[in-house]
Amino acid sequence: MIKRLVFLFLFFYTVCFILTAYSYPEESEFDINEVKKDAPKVFLDGRCDRDYIRTEIPYVNYVRDRKGADVHVLITTQGTGPGGTEYTIAFIGLEKYSDIKDTLKYVSKKADTSDETRKGMVKVLKMGLIPYIARTPIADFISILFEEEVSPTAVEDKWNFWVFSMSLSGSFFGEKSYKYYSLYSNVSANRITPESKLRMSIYGNFNESNFDIDGDTIYSYSDRKSFSGLYVKSISDHWSIGTWLSASSATYNNIELAISPTPAIEYNLYPYSESTRKQLRFLYKVGLSYRRYREETIYNKTSESLLSEELAVTFAIKEPWGNASATIEGSHYFHDFSKNRLEIYGHVSFRLFKGLSLRMSGGFAAIHDQLSLPSVGASLDEILLQRTELATNFEYHVSIGFSYTFGSVYSNVVNPRFGR
Repeated sequence: MIKRLVFLFLFFYTVCFILTAYSYPEESEFDINEVKKDAPKVFLDGRCDRDYIRTEIPYVNYVRDRKGADVHVLITTQGTGPGGTEYTIAFIGLEKYSDIKDTLKYVSKKADTSDETRKGMVKVLKMGLIPYIARTPIADFISILFEEEVSPTAVEDKWNFWVFSMSLSGSFFGEKSYKYYSLYSNVSANRITPESKLRMSIYGNFNESNFDIDGDTIYSYSDRKSFSGLYVKSISDHWSIGTWLSASSATYNNIELAISPTPAIEYNLYPYSESTRKQLRFLYKVGLSYRRYREETIYNKTSESLLSEELAVTFAIKEPWGNASATIEGSHYFHDFSKNRLEIYGHVSFRLFKGLSLRMSGGFAAIHDQLSLPSVGASLDEILLQRTELATNFEYHVSIGFSYTFGSVYSNVVNPRFGR
């Protein structure tokens, strides 16, 4: 009798355990998955921490391609005066959400850590996704919390918008027959307001290499030092005026000292407020420069004063299909119009169709203004180590790449195991 009772008890316990461990979770998991099937499909486009976003906002579906998305989140960036970054986040509804569009902004400070930045972006992303989530059953599981904060009061900026930055770095490498070191330093001061922009920086870079080959030592050294200053005054939402002031010295260009003030004026066809999405800028500069050369040039000059002008046209756009930019620059010296330069460069990145993306960049320059080339020419060591400028009448670079991704459109899962 006792054995029978024990058997019945164990049988009953086992049945309850099975029902609890399997049946109930399957029903709960089934319900959750059923609800999430109707959640908006989100395509993230731009610079962001995708794994962190998927972890912090798990109640939407993430897809790899815009073609299968309900919401295209387009993230563009531009620098701010204090050295931070302004993120413009455009929420573009597609398919059944095509009537919902919005743009939000988040500004990170220069001193913010990457964790603080991504937390701020996630907060903005959550707010921007609410209108899309509200149309789905997921909305029943969303609650909105209002965190009351102390109202900010106007405070005086003791730095008056000035931001200062200093950096110093060095790298050293050595082996039996080769030694290399490089030093880099930079000091900058910036003050940026909606009405004006002032940037100043002092830069220095030093490189040295030593090669021991069959008992002989080949020594190579190069340096570049410069000061640059820029002041820009806002005239309207389309016009700006300003000036550059630069002073530099560089072994590569045979420049012992070059000083150049360059006033300029710029017109932007689109309002500057739309610069993160599109711009068409026309920049005209007139520069007066004084140069003192390290060695006599091919034109028998050890120093000279030069007057030049330059016109640059830049078009840039970032849209859901991709982004592109192109610039054409032309310049010449007034003392000899044959001493001129024409440059064209740009890049494009767009999706040809679902899963297939194309990236191209390139540039070409027609060069006829190398006034600083030394008359003695370059040694074989300098040519091989690229330590001096060489005579040329053109320059080009091209890069092209395709990527094709296929398979599951979803990218919800984050698995950091083994670091990959």
